[in-house]
Order: sequence, then C-alpha cells, then structure tokens
Amino acid sequence: MNLVEARNLPRHVGIIMDGNGRWAELRGEPREAGHKAGSAAVRRIVRVCRRLGVEALTLYAFSEQNWARPRNEVDALMGLLREFLVSERGEILENDIRLVAIGDISRLPEVVREVLDPLRKASSANMRMTLALALSYGAREEIAAAARELAMEAVAGRLDPESIDGALLAARLPSLSVGEPDLIIRTGGEQRLSNFLLYGAAYAELSFTERLWPDFTEDDLFAAIATYQRRDSAVEPAYRAEGGGGGGGGGGGEPVPARGALDGARPWRARELASHNGSRTGV
Repeated sequence: MNLVEARNLPRHVGIIMDGNGRWAELRGEPREAGHKAGSAAVRRIVRVCRRLGVEALTLYAFSEQNWARPRNEVDALMGLLREFLVSERGEILENDIRLVAIGDISRLPEVVREVLDPLRKASSANMRMTLALALSYGAREEIAAAARELAMEAVAGRLDPESIDGALLAARLPSLSVGEPDLIIRTGGEQRLSNFLLYGAAYAELSFTERLWPDFTEDDLFAAIATYQRRDSAVEPAYRAEGGGGGGGGGGGEPVPARGALDGARPWRARELASHNGSRTGV
C-alpha cells in the first residue's frame, strides 16, 4: 500500500472520554488529577486526528448531567477547560482547525466563555478540521430543544407540520452541523452512549475499550479506526446506497464514498501516516 491508496477513514469521529475519575482513584489521587491527565489525552488525540486527516472530531467533554457532580470537581473541570482553550489557541489557529461547541453553552461560567467565544469566532473560517466540544451537552435535551423550536414555528404559522421529517429535525441539531458520526469510541469499559449524539449515531460504528481515557493512546485510536474499516468494507453495496454505511449525513439514495487514511489489515500503518509530512496524509 502506498499513501495514495490509503482508504476509508471515518470522516467524523466522536469520543466519549470516560474513566478520568477512576484513573485517579486507582492511583490514590484526587479525581481532579484524573481530569488533568485526561486533558493531556485530548491534546494527543486531537493532534493525531488532524495528522491522519479526520475531518471532524466531537469530544464529549462535559455532559448536562455533569453539573450534578460535587462543586469542587465541576470547578476543576471548568478550570481545565479554560486552560486547554488558552494553551491550544495557537495550535488550533495555526493548523486551520475550526473550533465549535455544542450544548447549553449559556450555563458555562464567564471565565470559560471569555476564552471560548473569541476562539470560536477566530477559527470560524478554518477548514482543515473541525473540533467540536460537547459542553453542557445532552442528546435528549438537544432533540427536545429542536422539537420545541419546530413546534413554535408551526404554531406561529411559519412551518407546515406535514413538512416535518427526519431531515428537517436533523437540520436543527447543532451536533449534526459537522455531519453524522461514522465512528463513536467510548473509553473506560462501559458499553453505552450515555446521551451522546443519539440522533446522529443511528448508523455509526461503535467501539468500546476498557482503556481509561487518560491512558488512551494513538495506538488505541488506530486500532478502533482499523476495526471500523474492516466492518465498513464489509457493508453490502445496497446498504451503502440507502445511506446506512459510514459517511457523514448519508441518505438520499447516493452511494457512500470510501474515505481513507488507514489500512484495516495493517493498523500499524497508521503510525507511518500520522508521522508523514506529505500533503497526501493531511498533515
């Protein structure tokens, strides 16, 4: 295989970053230490996704339900989020990454908003990769908000209720602004979606690993993508034509195009692609 033959990379990857607290507890450290180690893993995985040519990466950084955690833990998480946004601003802008946020952003503290909002604006025209942070996010809440919006427009006479279909609802979901996820990875050993990208996950491939998020490495990501490729390459052409195969958005009766950066039979090739400096790998 040469670089131009690399194939079938998931366009949009979503990650449920689970296990920070347990990682710290196993080491006899406060949970905040696990979140800090998890922040380092975020930097690591964002960089390798950019190098591989993944077009969109959505990270479940803080759920709507996380607000119920102890105040000191929430404050620590917000502090780490601010630190990440400040420290990574240069790299995000220099590497043509567009940063977006999904969820109830209004609930975030001002110390986060004052760095998040300017970075979202400054990076809005970037096109090489989209990094979506799910913050104060819940998929059920997102779907309910979209349904309320459609209902209010119908009541006001601006929308025919008969015109409401899946595509119209999807267009109102911020999480789908970067397309449906092709691959969703969950770390930490649990095998559930926990209110993450529920609508968009209808045809996503799912990957679960026992690895706690702070320990999640490039090799773990490569293995998940290689498994995705093996599964996706086995999808029947007729199923692909119905929009069921992995390809952001799907549907419309059009075949889902193959995308690529990894060889499913040789996942170790991913490291070579990620470290290659040529434009063909998206580095």
